[in-house]
Amino acid sequence: MKQQIILKILAVLLGVMLLGILLWVGSNKVKTQTSCPVQEEIRTVRGNSLEPLVPSGSEIKALFGYYNCHEIKRNDLVLYHYGGDKVPLLKIAKGLPQDSFHLIKNENEDYNLLLNGKITTNSRGIPYVFSGNKYRMLSLYEHDYQGIIPQNAYLLLGDLASGSVDAGVFGLVDKSDIIGKAVVLKNKNY
Repeated sequence: MKQQIILKILAVLLGVMLLGILLWVGSNKVKTQTSCPVQEEIRTVRGNSLEPLVPSGSEIKALFGYYNCHEIKRNDLVLYHYGGDKVPLLKIAKGLPQDSFHLIKNENEDYNLLLNGKITTNSRGIPYVFSGNKYRMLSLYEHDYQGIIPQNAYLLLGDLASGSVDAGVFGLVDKSDIIGKAVVLKNKNY
């Protein structure tokens, strides 16, 4: 009889302890955001800066506000608000915060871009080439930031190895100017 009472007391104590642990764990959970307002629009690509990856005439789904709740990942297709233009530019996020970047002279006396020690190439494996004003623009950023992309800054490029209106023209961009993510729905070539 005495043994049964002790077992019941131990069972009650164990139950109280487990309940306390569950309440403590539940109260220390980080509350996560359950929704991320994203405005979706179907758009048609105009221009050739992403050819052949995304040719002019292809359809994309523009996800405006997507990066308010999500990280920008390497090689994401992003929509960039450029210089007050109403129509955003579609570019590839090649360089991310804390990446190292350097311009190195090639055999043609132009410059290639090293990101994290590797020559940066387009979707066909052709190295990007920078010369003239495009080289000067990126070299200013390389010098000012000692070859490290700062927090909240990104290096955006088109898919043309010879360049387009991209980082060679506008330099590094702030995350606040990246207004959405693009998903290719219908590639004009396929």
